[in-house]
Amino acid sequence: MENKNVNRSDFDQFMVPNYAPMSFIPVRGEGARIWDQNGQERVDLTGGIAVTSLGHCHPALVKALQEQAGKLWHISNIYTNEPALRLARKLCEATFAERVFFANSGAEANEACLKLVRRYAYNTVGAQKDEIIATFNGFHGRTLFTVSVGGQPKYAEGFGPKPGGINHVPYNDCDALRTAVSDKTCAIMVEPIQGEGGVLPAKQEFLQTARELCDQHGALLVFDEVQSGMGRSGHLFAYQCYGVTPDVLSSAKSLGGGFPIGAMLTTGKIAEHFSVGTHGTTYGGNLLASVVAEAVLDVVNQPEVLEGVKQRQEWFQSRLKQIGDQYGVFKEVRGLGLLLGCVMSDSWAGKAGEVMKAAHDEGVMVLLAGPDVLRLAPSLVITEEEMKQGLDSLERAIDKLASQSKAA
Repeated sequence: MENKNVNRSDFDQFMVPNYAPMSFIPVRGEGARIWDQNGQERVDLTGGIAVTSLGHCHPALVKALQEQAGKLWHISNIYTNEPALRLARKLCEATFAERVFFANSGAEANEACLKLVRRYAYNTVGAQKDEIIATFNGFHGRTLFTVSVGGQPKYAEGFGPKPGGINHVPYNDCDALRTAVSDKTCAIMVEPIQGEGGVLPAKQEFLQTARELCDQHGALLVFDEVQSGMGRSGHLFAYQCYGVTPDVLSSAKSLGGGFPIGAMLTTGKIAEHFSVGTHGTTYGGNLLASVVAEAVLDVVNQPEVLEGVKQRQEWFQSRLKQIGDQYGVFKEVRGLGLLLGCVMSDSWAGKAGEVMKAAHDEGVMVLLAGPDVLRLAPSLVITEEEMKQGLDSLERAIDKLASQSKAA
């Protein structure tokens, strides 16, 4: 329940200071709108960092959660359950996958991917085939293993010795990838769209080269689709947009539409190497998470919804380009579907954070992907009215900053 006695200062008093949240506290949401403790309305173009794929409190998700909440919450993986089995079947039917492992987050799904590829190589070739090739500026989660694979040293420094057998190449650099891969390589892990690294889509040739190199060297191709998956690209998963099929894929974020869940998808042949007892989780495949994710999948995986994502991408890109040109603020608007990055121009370099804060003050919630990229990851079913209201607010924020800059 809402409690006016709780305020932003409580964060500084009681919470570990690893976040720096905004000054307001959201308390209610509907569609692409959020209201804070003071009743101020904002348009949410963050989607909870590409999570609330159907907006806030979508009726289908609320109904699924309420119905399951009155039946059964948790029984552990000593047993199986109907919601998890239904969700697994639907994910397999909609993708290349034949087997699914459920976790609670993207980091856990990626940890499972990384452990599986190592175990597969160990069992089929031997301990010497353990090298993982990933990309600089990637992001795969915050466990020690996943931050080490992520290729952003700032997230791994200061936590002691890192896991070995991990090498990095520049994103979209086919020659570097060819040089790096050898018969010691057990897997290549890549995001089809680098999210935290700046909303940078992969080049077709890069993913195709990764696939060919894995085939040549007996390695497995892993796609991290935690941020790009579940309709965000305009396809159910971005690999379908590129026509390059991985061996292992991770999903989370939008999969639960706001309820914590992660999934690792793979083939039957590879899945056999996670035999009984090799990997596990307490909450993975939880009944509440599974019914919500099934409801998300049922809504998102419809042709009209996926086509709608592409239409909305056109709305956003057209208006963002117009704003960028008018104020000289963006030099590029890039991305795929509704995962978009507005790259700050040279004159606005390093000011994405200022734009984000000013935008929040004007009534729209946006994200960063580094100091030079404003990131948008709104609901896949955001209305044209909500989008217009949000981008009007963003333009007002930029106009104010531009005026202040001229005055200075």
